[in-house]
Amino acid sequence: MTVYAAPTRDMLFVMTELAGLDEVAALPDYQELGVTDVAEAILEEANKFASEVLAPLNWGGDQQGARMENGQVISSPGFVDAYKNFAEGGWNGLSAPIEYDGQGLPELLNTPTYEMWNAANMSFALAPLLGAGATECIKHHGSDELKATYLPKMISGEWAGTMDLTEPAAGSDLSNVKCRAVPEGDHYLINGQKIFITWGDHDMTDNIIHLVLARLPDAPEGVKGISLFLMPKFLVNPDGSLGARNKVDCVGLEHKLGIHGSATCTLAYEDAVGYLVGNLNQGLMHMFTMMNEARLKVGIQGLAISERAYQAAVAYAKERVQGFAMKGTRGGSRVTIINHPDVRRMLMTMKSQIEAMRAFNYLIAMHMDMSAHHPDPEARKAYKTRLELLIPVTKAWCSELGIEIASIGVQVFGGMGFVEETGAAQHLRDARIATIYEGTTGIQAADLAGRKLVMDKGAAMASVIADMRAVEEQLAGASSDDLAAIRSSLGEGIKALSIGTEAMLAAMAQNPSAAIANSVNYLMLVGYVCGGWQMARAALVANQKLAAGEDTDFYQTKLITARFYADQILPKATALAQTVKAGGESTLALTEEQF
Repeated sequence: MTVYAAPTRDMLFVMTELAGLDEVAALPDYQELGVTDVAEAILEEANKFASEVLAPLNWGGDQQGARMENGQVISSPGFVDAYKNFAEGGWNGLSAPIEYDGQGLPELLNTPTYEMWNAANMSFALAPLLGAGATECIKHHGSDELKATYLPKMISGEWAGTMDLTEPAAGSDLSNVKCRAVPEGDHYLINGQKIFITWGDHDMTDNIIHLVLARLPDAPEGVKGISLFLMPKFLVNPDGSLGARNKVDCVGLEHKLGIHGSATCTLAYEDAVGYLVGNLNQGLMHMFTMMNEARLKVGIQGLAISERAYQAAVAYAKERVQGFAMKGTRGGSRVTIINHPDVRRMLMTMKSQIEAMRAFNYLIAMHMDMSAHHPDPEARKAYKTRLELLIPVTKAWCSELGIEIASIGVQVFGGMGFVEETGAAQHLRDARIATIYEGTTGIQAADLAGRKLVMDKGAAMASVIADMRAVEEQLAGASSDDLAAIRSSLGEGIKALSIGTEAMLAAMAQNPSAAIANSVNYLMLVGYVCGGWQMARAALVANQKLAAGEDTDFYQTKLITARFYADQILPKATALAQTVKAGGESTLALTEEQF
């Protein structure tokens, strides 16, 4: 089994040189926190916890996952102590509001820690991920009483949080939610069942706070009749102590392809006490606060599992001796497989896309900070618009790449990758869920093309393309062959994105069904070009640093990796643009019987 060490040098590079840490730190809400002064120390401490505490539990959690005994969910060995240490270390509340005992640090600083938790142990990391989303939702939509009662202990990590959406007959179609809520005094009695609830029950915290979608008996049909309720596992007394067990029970655990260490529960409610969050019949809108938070972090999961798979593949490639060097003879010495050209291709394919994803995800995190904390309302609005446009891309593109890169990792190992003991297969199995939960890739693509793109007739995407063109212009005067090649490739990528965007807008106006049938291709097109945009920015910084004689080995690596992305990855955008331009009519042409 391989170890994990967070790439803190690369993380700091992206935060400071590409994602604008200084700009975020200068925001009024962060000025007194000394964000830039503590960033490196926080990453180093997070790396210690991830590598020394969480990573060693990853393999054991896969082999002996969460289980049920006498109706109680028992976490994988070591998880309870790890979570206690996680909470005591303050990691759960790193970016949470100071008024509820959080540390109030920017999401841009929180994001690398989430990458570390998920790379080290994705099953474990799902627990604080969902808790953060629940906290965000209560913060925005809960009453003052709910905030005072629940947020401090959720932020401290003493209590966990979940999101209870999916039902047996509903799946992703939340308009079909059947769970019922009946008013009784100051609360509601909730009856029904939810499935696929990640960390829906466990023994790591004293209480679990469920956010549940349900409808009142007289509520309108469809999404306009769904309300959101806070349902604690244990009721809370007026003095803040825990009271009676609420009537919410885990009645089964799912047997899954991966993430075995996380408990995926079927929950049953029988007159369970719940408290309204926000307004009646606006639950789905309120839940989207939580879902956007979760979707960014699922994008980070794609990045994180890719990084873990890459580290394992590199370590194996450097130690596995097999075959001879291409220029050698049969009489020469055998070499490690990292010397074979195709292994180099695989490793560079992994490395370059990981760096592109990291830059893109951290940039999204910066937009979250700016959209919430910038003092200028117009600036907040602009950042929010771009954030809303790109959230589906980071969730879907990065989670799709997570599967691809984990699969390449297995290939680097060869036959040993197909053997469970090496751990390579676990990364692939764990990665597979990320394109499914929090909205499948198809749902994200439909959201991007069918809502985000058309709602302003492509204006937000045009703004992104304009920023890409500005980077292309910065590359124009470069004397470096690498920068010239990157500029040429980026220009072709921008052209492809423009063609694809125009084609998708036209298709949505003429034949929406055919357009949506082609929308995943469009989303992946956006992702690859956004990745190329960020890699080009990285190359510009690297070129400047090299000219100044700074950290030569690091910045040469950056420049070469960006060149590889431009040469070998970004050209995919041109092909994807052609598929978008061709339309989705042939996808829908067969009758049901012809399948």
